[in-house]
Amino acid sequence: MNLLEWIVTIIIITEFLLGNCANIFIILANAINCTKRRPRKVSSADRIIAALAVSRIGLLWGMLLNWHSTVFTEDTYNVQLRAWGRIIWTVNNHFSNWLGTVLSVFYLFKIANFSNSLFLHLKRKIEKVLLVMFLGTFLFLFSYLGMVNINKIAWGSDYEENVTLKNILEDIASPTNIHLFSLTNIIPLCISLTCVLLLIYSLGKHLRNMKCHGKRCQDPSTMVHIKALQMVVTFLALYGTYALCVVISGWNLRNSSVFLFCLAIGAVYPTGHSFILIWGNQKLRQSLLLFLKQVRH
Repeated sequence: MNLLEWIVTIIIITEFLLGNCANIFIILANAINCTKRRPRKVSSADRIIAALAVSRIGLLWGMLLNWHSTVFTEDTYNVQLRAWGRIIWTVNNHFSNWLGTVLSVFYLFKIANFSNSLFLHLKRKIEKVLLVMFLGTFLFLFSYLGMVNINKIAWGSDYEENVTLKNILEDIASPTNIHLFSLTNIIPLCISLTCVLLLIYSLGKHLRNMKCHGKRCQDPSTMVHIKALQMVVTFLALYGTYALCVVISGWNLRNSSVFLFCLAIGAVYPTGHSFILIWGNQKLRQSLLLFLKQVRH
C-alpha cells in the first residue's frame, strides 16, 4: 500500500472499531433497560434506535469488506469478497438511511405543534405511520437489488461463478444503477430536510406565541424543540456528507484512491451519528456515564 492507503486504512479501522463499540453499546443498553422495566415495554424511539444500531454495524462491516477488496489484489477470492461486500453494504445502507429518516419523522410528529387536521390525525397514528413508511421503503431496496441482478450469486453455477460476480460488480458500477442508487439516497435526505424545516417553523411559531403572551422563551417545550432540532440537523449534516461521498465514489468506483478517500469520510456517518444518539438520548447517556463510572472504579 502507498502512503495515502496507509493513512486511510488507519482512519477506516479506527472508525470501524469506534462505530461498532458505540452501536453494540446502544443495543446492549436498550436490552438491559428493557429487562428492568415492568411491564417490559419498549418505546417507539428505543426500537428505532436499536434497529438503527444493528444496521449501522452491518454498514460498517460492509465498508470494511469494500476497503479490503479495494486495497488487496483482485484474485478470485477478492472478486467474491467485493461482490458480497457491495451487497452487505447496499442492504445495510438502505436500512441505516431510512431508519434515520424514520427517527427524524418520529421527532417531528412527537414535538412539532400544528393545528392542521391531517397532521393531528397522523400524530395520533404515529406508530402505524412509521411502520407503513418503513415497509414502503422495501420497494426501493427490491428495485435496486433487482436492477443489479443479485440473484445470480445464489443461482450461478460453479464454473460461471467468477464471471457472474464480475458481472455483478459491473452492473453495480453501471451509470443506470448509479442513477437509481443516487435517487434512493436523495429521497430520505429530502424527507429529513423537510422535517428540519417543519421543526424550525414549529419552533418559530411557538416562540411567537410565547412572546405574545409575555412568557419566557426558555420553557420546556422550547428546549425540547431545540434538542430535537439538534438531533435532526446533525443527522442531516452527516447523512448529506455521506450521500455525497457515496455518489462520488460510485462514479469513481475503479479509482481506488478516490474510493478509499470517500470511504474514510463516509464512515464518519455511521460512527459519529451513533455517538450523537447516545448523548442525545437521556437513558443511553445515563447508561454510558454509569458504565464509565464503573470502569474508573
